[in-house]
Amino acid sequence: MSRIESLLRAMTLEEKLGQLNLVTAGQVATGPIVPGETTQDIRAGLVGGVFNLWGPDVVARTQRLAVEETRLGVPLIFGLDILHGYRTIFPVPLAETGAFDPLLWERTARASALEAACEGIHLSFAPMLDVSRDPRWGRIAEGPGEDPFVGSKFAQAKIRGFQGERLSDRGALAATAKHFCAGGAATAGRDYAAVDVSERMLHEVYLPPFRAAVEAGCAAIMSAFNNVNGVPMTSHDKLLNGYLRRKLDFDGVIMSDYTAVTELVEHGVAADLVEAAALALTAGVDMDMVSGAYLRCLPEALARGLVAEADIDAAVARVLRLKERLGLFDDPYRFATPPAEGVQEAHRQLALDAARRAITLLSNRGILPLAADVRRIAVIGPLADARADMLGPWSAAGAAENCVTILEGLKAALMAFEIIHCAGVSIEGDDESGIEQARALARDVDVVVLCLGESASMSGEAASRATPGLPGKQRQLAERIIATGAPTIALLSCGRPLTAPWLFEQAQAVLATWLLGDMAGRAIADVLTGRFNPCARLAVTWPRDVGQVPIFYASRSTGRPPDANNFYSSKYLDCPVEPQFPFGHGLSFARVTLTNLRINRLEFTLGDEVEARVDARNESEVATEETIFLFLHDVTARVARPLMELKAWAKVALEPGKSKTVAFTLTAESFSFPGDDMEPMFEPGAFDILVGLSADRKNLLTASLRMIST
Repeated sequence: MSRIESLLRAMTLEEKLGQLNLVTAGQVATGPIVPGETTQDIRAGLVGGVFNLWGPDVVARTQRLAVEETRLGVPLIFGLDILHGYRTIFPVPLAETGAFDPLLWERTARASALEAACEGIHLSFAPMLDVSRDPRWGRIAEGPGEDPFVGSKFAQAKIRGFQGERLSDRGALAATAKHFCAGGAATAGRDYAAVDVSERMLHEVYLPPFRAAVEAGCAAIMSAFNNVNGVPMTSHDKLLNGYLRRKLDFDGVIMSDYTAVTELVEHGVAADLVEAAALALTAGVDMDMVSGAYLRCLPEALARGLVAEADIDAAVARVLRLKERLGLFDDPYRFATPPAEGVQEAHRQLALDAARRAITLLSNRGILPLAADVRRIAVIGPLADARADMLGPWSAAGAAENCVTILEGLKAALMAFEIIHCAGVSIEGDDESGIEQARALARDVDVVVLCLGESASMSGEAASRATPGLPGKQRQLAERIIATGAPTIALLSCGRPLTAPWLFEQAQAVLATWLLGDMAGRAIADVLTGRFNPCARLAVTWPRDVGQVPIFYASRSTGRPPDANNFYSSKYLDCPVEPQFPFGHGLSFARVTLTNLRINRLEFTLGDEVEARVDARNESEVATEETIFLFLHDVTARVARPLMELKAWAKVALEPGKSKTVAFTLTAESFSFPGDDMEPMFEPGAFDILVGLSADRKNLLTASLRMIST
């Protein structure tokens, strides 16, 4: 008999339900604590896992309660939201995705895992894999952007980084893919709001990253708060049991989000908490986060016949199996070896590299990199010296004092320059009294670096914005500074694209500096001075106006595509259809041209590989790293296909004046799409291959080929 079978036989119903109970610890200024009530529940065997608790001493003390003071001695799992770093804070995921570098994504997750594991954490509530095409949604900052193919690669890299080769290794964290699913399609971009999407959209856009996560071996999945087509995800039997368990054979732990089980009553699908607990359990949710509904209400649900004891046993077995995979039964006090001083410094250097690779140069009228004759710089704006805001949301055990501000970074990099500073306005609020002081500084400098954007709390959970532009009086500050005639570089610290078409028209350069973490200031200084050539590309389409939202490159055609000469076509009266910047946009200090796209065959069958090659040449005198995208268009199909679908990308390093040939290989899977039954299907016919530096179709090279029947 296995250990898990023996435990299940020995457990009372209450002890079984305790394993399904995931609770949160409190936190005070002096460090994390375990509330008295939680301590009592752990001693009683009524808790399976604890989150928001870290540090070797407090974790060991808490684990001792479960291992040494309960009847069966079942260890606890300790979890934490580790979205973009633990002690060392890296750029928010939306920014890091812009590096289009899976190895970087994996390395930052590995560093986070090593730091967290040495302080007693076993499980990360990450990666967040919600595809989102709506910048109003605050949680867009936490995920991989708008494209399911990118999201799938992001999922695989992050899970490799968190989990390592074996979960039992001391430096490994169990990864939790969240939020399953489609939260990024919330109505009007409002967090927690309902989602109404077609079955096809689910399978083409929102499910692929989770499928990739399961295939990569993720240990756990968290269900989303939202409903999908009227059914809350916490009780969505078709997607949890049907898709995850049966179709994908996922045998890991599924957990609810924070109090989501009790919220089934508010959703209107459960009459009371007993029904809510029963619905969640029978739909496939193993662990109830925080609400306590399983512990309090499943005994009554069992008595009413709403659940079977076999349902409870199956959920408990999955939780125990995860603990076994983590090695907790053999080593309940497992802690990774604390990183040596050199390792910690290496993580800081990794954070710097990640931050530099996340900065997107959106526009540049020749002002960057800063010229050698620039001697006096005004650093103006509310984000210039905003240390805590550089961390971004979900900064785990990170500390603001470890952050390098933009002002500090520029002062350190430009020690021979005179740098003066004025905030001008606050991030939010109506006070304009500081603008005149800022204008006075701007009149007497060579360059203004204008630091604008959002606070850390304006991105992440419950941080939706109906008008995602510059908050407060920042526009007034920017326009008055630019009106002085001072050459102006605008930096946008943000967790989402910000609608500010006027800024792109008026400033000499604009960079999306996002929320870059600990090394924000140093990374920004390296880019502005030219010490690092920016190479990030947008992982999300950047709208001109909120009225264009949702906006994304992979749209389907219409019978009346946009046509300026046809009034009755799909367009706006008051705004262009085109975004401010397309998916994949990003400038550098070099100029790369692509030529000579060719493919190895004009006709192919399902057994063939298609190889596309393109020549990339650096036409400048600056070394660069370029990202080249390959899109596919199925020209005619029984189901209208998106005008472009990303199927591959490649990064290429180019020395000044040098050329390289970049090759892409496409397999049959690249040419498939979900059929009527949502299973992959292949349809003979014509395809276009499009290659370029962004999803701007008019600047893509195109080659055509045809799939033929065998």
